[in-house]
Amino acid sequence: MDIFHGLTFTTGVFLIVALGLALGFEFVNGFHDTANAVATVIYTNTLRPKYAVVLSGVMNLLGVLTSSGAVAYTIVSLLPVELVINSGSSRGFAMVFSLLISAIIWNLGTWYLGLPASSSHTLIGSIMGVGLANSLLTPGQVFGEGVNWGKVTEVFESLLFSPLIGFFAAGLLLFIAKQFLKRPELYKAPEGKEAPPLWIRVLLIFTCTSVSFAHGSNDGQKGMGIIMLILVGILPATFSLNPALETQAISIIVQVSQSAAIVVNKFAAIPSSSLNQNQARDQISAFLKTSSKEKPPEVYPALANRISSIATQLTGKNSFESIAPEQRSTVRTDMYLVSGAITKMNKAHALPDNSELTKPLLSLQKEIDKATKYIPNWVKVAVAFALGLGTMIGWERIVVTVGEKIGKEHLTYAQGAAAELVAAGTISAADILGLPVSTTHVLSSGVAGTMAANGSGLQKDTVKNILLAWILTLPVCVLLGSALFAAGILILTKVFGL
Repeated sequence: MDIFHGLTFTTGVFLIVALGLALGFEFVNGFHDTANAVATVIYTNTLRPKYAVVLSGVMNLLGVLTSSGAVAYTIVSLLPVELVINSGSSRGFAMVFSLLISAIIWNLGTWYLGLPASSSHTLIGSIMGVGLANSLLTPGQVFGEGVNWGKVTEVFESLLFSPLIGFFAAGLLLFIAKQFLKRPELYKAPEGKEAPPLWIRVLLIFTCTSVSFAHGSNDGQKGMGIIMLILVGILPATFSLNPALETQAISIIVQVSQSAAIVVNKFAAIPSSSLNQNQARDQISAFLKTSSKEKPPEVYPALANRISSIATQLTGKNSFESIAPEQRSTVRTDMYLVSGAITKMNKAHALPDNSELTKPLLSLQKEIDKATKYIPNWVKVAVAFALGLGTMIGWERIVVTVGEKIGKEHLTYAQGAAAELVAAGTISAADILGLPVSTTHVLSSGVAGTMAANGSGLQKDTVKNILLAWILTLPVCVLLGSALFAAGILILTKVFGL
């Protein structure tokens, strides 16, 4: 396969810049977010800083390499559908550059001030800014339309509730430990540079590695999702469809598509054959762009039309490489639209309570997602190294805040272990559900929860600054993302003629 099929010099430069920005975001994410994980082992003298950050970096790397990819495509699904489908256009480039640059700017700013702000919150705010600006700059589109508000709500619920879980669960865990673990040394603050007893060191090293691994498995996927968006948009012939999918899997897609098309046609108000491919795609895109949970009657014939097209285009193919390079992007577009429509209708309970229709559609969605929602191993490795290297650099500012400035007293061994155990569990659960969460917010709120449960008191100025950063992250990144998106479109069209 010609990896760089149809790539011009200018587009090639933009590809390198875009990939560099995506990996740069993960690098900054590493030293910004993962500093939270090493704060406890450093401030309890369990490990020296140089060893702690290397260990955390390695565990972040392993977390990325073993991640599922579900969070990656949750992030992509927040973006306007027309920008995802046309991510190799001038607006697609502007989208990628603006959301990554705005996220990096805010992350660097909060890191410089030593504030534990959320990289997840930052990226999602930037994505919302891009979506809002795109709707404003697109003729005939209603302002705000195109942002996946249902998915945004779902993600923000996870970002909102996970710190609350961290606060109360860590405080409760510390309280339970005091009732059942009658070991006074566990509840002491470190004295000078003296290391804790060996069993406590083992415990804290375990909790640190758990948080680092969980952070890699969740946060690393955000960069993966953006990189796949870049690759699919710029090199569709190579990355539109999963090249590792076997002949049998493609045959299953064909069979399921044929069955689903027949069933969906029964529910269609008009014959699917009365629509051409552009009309069908436009109607599904319009459905995905609206925030309404109601399904317009045009969706069923449009769905049946595109599902039939998927079956036709894949019939007789033993691999995706046997599809003409210029057609692979078209097949992916149909799959993306069909999967998105089924997902939206299912989550909104808009599918009829009829197994004859519901089961074939959900089965089809599962099969076509195997073809489109994949992460190549080299992308995982690149993101893993960027995140791991970032962990080893620039960690100190955030560590000082977490270790010294949240509570009025020094962090005890038990407090550090409780906060990290809860953080690792919360992040791992979110990873399984395919939801992005903030390691920063979960862990820092966990530390605050243990301080409150221990009666240690909280430093109001630090807590106020952390809350202020949390509140400001969204509007600032929305504004940054939208402004950079508008400027990017102007530069790419006027200067580069894209």
